[in-house]
Amino acid sequence: MSVGLLILFAILGAFICAKTRSAAGAVVFSLVALVLFIGTPVGQGLPAAIGGLMSAVDDATTPALSGASSATTDR
Repeated sequence: MSVGLLILFAILGAFICAKTRSAAGAVVFSLVALVLFIGTPVGQGLPAAIGGLMSAVDDATTPALSGASSATTDR
C-alpha cells in the first residue's frame, strides 16, 4: 500500500470522526496523516518551514512584548 493512499485514508478517517463529533478520533487521524506526510520526500521540508515561520513571528513580536522601542533616534 502506498503512503499516499495511507494519507488519504487518514484524512478520510479524520473527516468521518469530525462528522460524528468525535474530536479525539479526528485529532488522532490528523496527526497520523501529518506524520505520514512528513515522512514523504515532499513533506520533509515542512518542519524547517514551520521553524522558519515561528522564528519570524518570534522576531516580530519580541520587541512588542518586551516593551522595547523598535525605532531608535539618535540626536
